[in-house]
Amino acid sequence: MCGFAGYIDFKNAVKHREELKRMTEVIIHRGPDSVGFYEDETAGLGFRRLSIIGITNGQQPILNEDESMVLVFNGEIYNYKSIREELKEKGHLFTTDSDSEVILHGFEEYGKDILKKLRGMYGFVVWNKREKTMFAARDGFGIKPFYYCNVNGELIFGSEIKSLLEHSSVEKKFNEKALYSYLSFQFSAQGETFFKNIFELMPGHCLSFDEKNGLKVEEYYNPTFEVDETLKLEDAVKQIEDIFEDSVNVHLTADTEVGCFLSGGIDSSYVVSTAKCPKSFTVGFSNDGYSEIAYAKELAEELGIENYSKVITPDEYWDAIPKVQYHMDEPVADPSAVALYFVSQLASKYVKVVCSGEGADELFGGYNVYQTPLALEPMQKIPYGLRKAVAKIMKRIPLSFKGKEYLIRSGTPLKDRYIGNAYIFREKEIDRLLVKPTGRILTKQLTAPYYERVKHLDDVQKMQYIDMKFWLRGDILRKADRMSMAHSLELRVPFLDYEVMKVAGKLPTSLKVDKHTTKKALRMAALKNTPKRSTERKKLGFPVPIRVWMREEKYYNRLKEVLDRPYMARYFKKEEVDKLLQEHYAGKKDYSRKLWCLYCFGIWYGNFFEE
Repeated sequence: MCGFAGYIDFKNAVKHREELKRMTEVIIHRGPDSVGFYEDETAGLGFRRLSIIGITNGQQPILNEDESMVLVFNGEIYNYKSIREELKEKGHLFTTDSDSEVILHGFEEYGKDILKKLRGMYGFVVWNKREKTMFAARDGFGIKPFYYCNVNGELIFGSEIKSLLEHSSVEKKFNEKALYSYLSFQFSAQGETFFKNIFELMPGHCLSFDEKNGLKVEEYYNPTFEVDETLKLEDAVKQIEDIFEDSVNVHLTADTEVGCFLSGGIDSSYVVSTAKCPKSFTVGFSNDGYSEIAYAKELAEELGIENYSKVITPDEYWDAIPKVQYHMDEPVADPSAVALYFVSQLASKYVKVVCSGEGADELFGGYNVYQTPLALEPMQKIPYGLRKAVAKIMKRIPLSFKGKEYLIRSGTPLKDRYIGNAYIFREKEIDRLLVKPTGRILTKQLTAPYYERVKHLDDVQKMQYIDMKFWLRGDILRKADRMSMAHSLELRVPFLDYEVMKVAGKLPTSLKVDKHTTKKALRMAALKNTPKRSTERKKLGFPVPIRVWMREEKYYNRLKEVLDRPYMARYFKKEEVDKLLQEHYAGKKDYSRKLWCLYCFGIWYGNFFEE
């Protein structure tokens, strides 16, 4: 729902009035229904609205009773009715039926402690005109975005980076330091974005800003694992059933119809089966093994709901990439983002809101890689020093053979080898690839503070936590928000709920993964409403045949055209890029993900810096 942009300038806010209009115009896709502004001698707030709750009177910005405070808010608060009643009893007067207003009055009553009461997804700003202070926050998982730039005593902020770039105090300058870690993670992995001096407010963080104290950022929420090793499978399943049904029900809160994304896998199937949305949406590709449309249609028929599907052609896919990278704001090299773009486009023709299955893997142990620590258990009997020595030798052997990676993993601590669900280029490869490795930072330097937080947990739980802090924020939720909002569609994620996290955090590893399956307890919970074949299917996600396409002359040439652009040679050594390209095209190696990482960067850079 919606998007906002604004600034605080204690010296001369008036001069930015026309800029504020442009800041909101570039995010019209986030809220095409209406536009609103608040301006005073210090602050400017702009808002684009996608009407979901309080359709007739939920316009923003919203002011409190004496007009001393004003709010802009992007997201949904699912427990707003109970908070509203609580605030009414304390004497607060409401002028709208929207969920937005409870944040404003809640902040007026409780200060930042209102964050402890909110259940939902959000990015918001409260400006106190009387005290000339600003407060802002982003939800605990990072479902909704928030960016800011603090320059010359001014704070410029918004739901998307492109809004900030319309402000005259923000210099659009490429941040070379972000490139190094991007090549490993496939997304922006640091607080500072690909634009110098523009930062992402991290999930579960809030900020305050005033003239005297400047900018202060602090964490208010951190997903935790309070593991109950005595928890039995049947009890865990019942708790999951109950809390997920509750979460889905609150996520259906809307004054408009809600649909669902549907693949053939357990996550979306569980959402659809529980929500019983009348409309579901699926996309796939014509290549064998790259479509779940047939599975989705079977499930939809069995549940008695409609399913709308689309087969994405290769040309459609490649033609959409510049639009995808534009809406991302920063390069994201996840091939499934384009599929998400098309399924959002399809859904937007029928509904304004969809529910989706993001977050289930991170919370309930769904990635196949989480089985790795179990596979390594036999090696734990061998002294670590010996395993470390063997791993060191294996790394020096240039040839690939069965068991080599297993031996390397067994002799390498998790914190030195696991950075999340994707690991595209290793440091040595990046050093060979970059013309100048500006901002060289080891991946484990970025993940180390997070590993320190969960050092008391087992390896599977550590991996889940790292994925929540990196992969979920930087890839999964970024593409979910941007691709849906590109089509003025609100995407909701019932798995990413504070109450669901409390239950997931109690599960011992044995109830999440074993040597044969992932999401063990969740699968059993899903059986209550979901056909058995959906709960037993292996995870596919949005499989995309880029590996195959890159070996076809037509798409090889499209890839090569971008990689050969002059600006790419400023950052990447052409001989190294050409080697990757030619060896993949010839079928000698599978470098599809590495090439895709470079290609997405090239398209993104062309969008923003070669206009």
